[in-house]
Amino acid sequence: MADTRTEIEKRRTFAIISHPDAGKTTLTEKLLLYGGAIALAGSVKGKKAQRHAVSDWMEIEKQRGISVTSSVMQFNYDGYCINILDTPGHEDFSEDTYRTLMAADSAVMVLDASKGVERQTRKLFKVCTLRHIPIFTFINKMDRDARDPFDLMEEIENLLGIRTCPMNWPIGSGKEFKGVYDRASKKILVFHANSDTVFEQKEVKATVVSLDDPATEELIGKDFAEHLRDDVELLDGAGDALDMEAVRAGKLSPVFFGSALTNFGVEPFLKEFLRMTTPPLPRESDAGIIDPFSPDFSAFVFKIQANMNKAHRDRIAFIRICSGKFEKGMEVYHVQGGRKVKLAQPQHLMAQDREIIDEAYAGDIIGLFDPGIYSIGDTLCGASKPFKFGGIPTFAPEHFCRVEQVDTMKRKQFVKGMTQIAQEGAIQIFHEPDSGMEEVIVGVVGVLQFDVLEYRLRNEYNVEIRRSPLPFEEIRWVKDTGLDLKKLDLTSDTKLVQDVRGHYLLLFCSNWSINWALEHNEGLVLEEFSQE
Repeated sequence: MADTRTEIEKRRTFAIISHPDAGKTTLTEKLLLYGGAIALAGSVKGKKAQRHAVSDWMEIEKQRGISVTSSVMQFNYDGYCINILDTPGHEDFSEDTYRTLMAADSAVMVLDASKGVERQTRKLFKVCTLRHIPIFTFINKMDRDARDPFDLMEEIENLLGIRTCPMNWPIGSGKEFKGVYDRASKKILVFHANSDTVFEQKEVKATVVSLDDPATEELIGKDFAEHLRDDVELLDGAGDALDMEAVRAGKLSPVFFGSALTNFGVEPFLKEFLRMTTPPLPRESDAGIIDPFSPDFSAFVFKIQANMNKAHRDRIAFIRICSGKFEKGMEVYHVQGGRKVKLAQPQHLMAQDREIIDEAYAGDIIGLFDPGIYSIGDTLCGASKPFKFGGIPTFAPEHFCRVEQVDTMKRKQFVKGMTQIAQEGAIQIFHEPDSGMEEVIVGVVGVLQFDVLEYRLRNEYNVEIRRSPLPFEEIRWVKDTGLDLKKLDLTSDTKLVQDVRGHYLLLFCSNWSINWALEHNEGLVLEEFSQE
């Protein structure tokens, strides 16, 4: 058991979240470089990029130069075993992004220093706060013109409702970027724009109050040195102190400044992040809190991806191990399926690359071959008394369209493709009550998912589709309170539908229609997301 405990304590499982173009993929690549997982980082440079990030594996991602689906990468660094859950940063991301965050123990939030907190960042942050997981902030692109760092701190606190504690402090930005001051070591990390080395560190004798060593002014200039002294004094006097309890409760975010593209400040960030973040966290279940160090194996399915390998047309269920040790070929209980299953082909994944593994531990993410028995949120456990982990929320889609196949002779392939892609969580499918799949309404979190759906149906299932946009903007799950839903008093532009599990939902064109439904139907209860 000592070995298992040691292995679990080494695990660090985190997601990287950001708005489009904040530099998340570049930061991910640099972390992989430090771990020796890749030999060369390739920049993502738009649709015509000849090289793509190692974490972007789907053909559509390579064509567009963006991350469409979440991927998982594992590597070792400095005695830690690191699992990175890389989420799409593109504006039109999918619900897959939300679900991936449910498998993380902490999150790294990447912000563009010139743009600050953007719309997509707020959405992802909300999901993190649902689980109260620690959030670390990396403010990127300091080698370009940036906003005032105090303004950035204030924006994070006001828009996201989380306190901040800068771990280092930038000295200038853009062409005038001189480096960062590390508050713990009281050293200046000097930025050399044309340096051939990864980065250089020049140690300067400095105190928190006064940075009066003559070498400081020689390295960064007199004006910058004076400005830095003022900033440090203000931070130490008025800023939040580092409180690890608040960090681990998701109430305080340690903030780091740097430049992922030039590799400046990335390794110091990684070292501090690994020091501050925790091993795998306990998880709630219907049998109470499950301790990650429990000898009994347990895990849950948080993502399903079909056709990762075109040659095999396979389907992989991604599971997050929550407790104990996993061993190849072990027999576990599939709670939702009500039967024992043998886990025969476990795989570690590095984006699209796979490797059959013999063992894994709490905190690890592994892929299982799925013959069609798993669903998102399913629990696997080796305990004598089966239990279920808390459900993964289904978030409300924001865009809708009607979808039908062009060739009616390909009905079977159409239904199979739509069903499988919906099971992965990339889209949600709705239909009118008791109408089956005759008329399919597709809901997505980001409109890019419509393109992904069309692309995948054509390339993986040989089915062409027609799409008709629908005006709905809001959707609500109807809580079962015994109401006769077919007699609801609704506005003419509101539609009653069912999802694939048979749950009833209402599609609305505006918030006004939602208020009308609630005011004119006594006992009607609407919910913004479903959790099973």
